[in-house]
Amino acid sequence: MKTLIAIPCGETIHVDFVTSLSTLRIVGAADQYFLKGSLVYDARNRLAQKAVEDGYDYILWLDSDMVFEPDLMQKLMADIKGRDMVCGIFFTRKPPYKPCVYSRVAYTLDLESGRTIPEADPFFDYPKDSIFEVEACGFGAVLMRTDLVKKIYLKKGLPFTPIIGFGEDLSFCLSARDAGAKIFCDSRVKVGHIGSVVINEEKFMEVQNGTT
Repeated sequence: MKTLIAIPCGETIHVDFVTSLSTLRIVGAADQYFLKGSLVYDARNRLAQKAVEDGYDYILWLDSDMVFEPDLMQKLMADIKGRDMVCGIFFTRKPPYKPCVYSRVAYTLDLESGRTIPEADPFFDYPKDSIFEVEACGFGAVLMRTDLVKKIYLKKGLPFTPIIGFGEDLSFCLSARDAGAKIFCDSRVKVGHIGSVVINEEKFMEVQNGTT
């Protein structure tokens, strides 16, 4: 079992992310690969291509503005048995804080203009400390089988090319579901998003309950 730990990044990387990465407990054989670029979708496509070409079994996507516990990889590896793709729970880093998992991602028809409008509904009432299916997720901390990337290549081409109205992460999820995959979130795998403060589940719940 071989995993590519894929990290798209900009010019700088937050020290809290480096600290988390340095304490990550590795499962099986794994290589870390940072790819600097201003176009996130291009960096993700190139990392996905590397995983396929170099024969990796899994890709662990980590964004360079995340913090996480040392057992993140262990938990996600346990979760992915019998599944194609699983993520931890994390939140947008600017208020109003929202979960980066989505209960619905779709296009709807605006009757007045005749235009299709992209919509993504954050899963605000997600099950706590559970594994549950979602329609899409952000890519702050995601483990997937490389075979899923291969399926999308065969069906659609580059897996992270943005679909009109959506970012590269939700676009990938739409393509993954179109290829027959199911996407899961494990809300026991708690991931912080580095902003002016670290946004985690505790901070999200404070905002939802009006205590901050």
